[in-house]
Amino acid sequence: MNSAANYVGRVAPTPTGYMHLGHACTFLQAQRRAKDAGGKLLLRIEDLDQARCKSDFVDALEEDLAWAGLNWEGEVVKQSERLDWFREVLGRLRKAGVVYPCSCSRKDVAEAVRAPHVEGGELIYPGTCRQREDAFQSEADALAINWRFRVPDGETIWFVDGRMGEQSFVAGVDFGDFLVWRKDGFPSYELAVVADDVAQKVTEVVRGADLLMSTARQLLLYAALGEVAPAFYHCALILDTEGRRLAKRAGALGLREMRAAGVLPEELEGMGRR
Repeated sequence: MNSAANYVGRVAPTPTGYMHLGHACTFLQAQRRAKDAGGKLLLRIEDLDQARCKSDFVDALEEDLAWAGLNWEGEVVKQSERLDWFREVLGRLRKAGVVYPCSCSRKDVAEAVRAPHVEGGELIYPGTCRQREDAFQSEADALAINWRFRVPDGETIWFVDGRMGEQSFVAGVDFGDFLVWRKDGFPSYELAVVADDVAQKVTEVVRGADLLMSTARQLLLYAALGEVAPAFYHCALILDTEGRRLAKRAGALGLREMRAAGVLPEELEGMGRR
């Protein structure tokens, strides 16, 4: 971990539904790590999914976080207000020659893609548009198409996770060329997260273990941008009674339902397994 004087953590919920116990345990872990390091914790709202992110969920999110005992410093950052910054970062990637425009639809990819390397694994983009030139009549035209990051096929992306230890993924095998920009004019999750973690000078990312492979993708983005990557700590996922990962429709494990049932905030962390 980074020194106390420099440690910056963050929690970055997506307001597409109400929060559940899994969110709370991860965010409280992030808070504990920031506190142990003598650093600070920031709150960022990742509200780029215009179809699913609702203002009611944003209001409920901040209320639920406060009830759960989360304390953050500074103003709350909303990604929907930072599109100019994301466009700038995309421009840096285009200038570096590591991204390319892609006109493939999801259906096109599903029909053309080769089988994943393991059952349940990720489908690898077949490179249909890899040689397409970055040539547009206007910047508006350039931002109205998908853009993919060209991964270094065969390169092993290695890092040490704060909880899970050494991790490695092979580009082009475990994951392929991934989206960094969508034709609706918004960045992908991968680009937006890296761009804002850079801007906010985040030194450690604490999040769920379901995002472990995203770290490998994001490390490629940090390198392409010439930025220093933060440390990573991936928390164990909280499962429901049937052993499935919690969804935002978490029923009895939703924070609002738990509060209504008389659960106290200090009981939350004991309910989750690490």
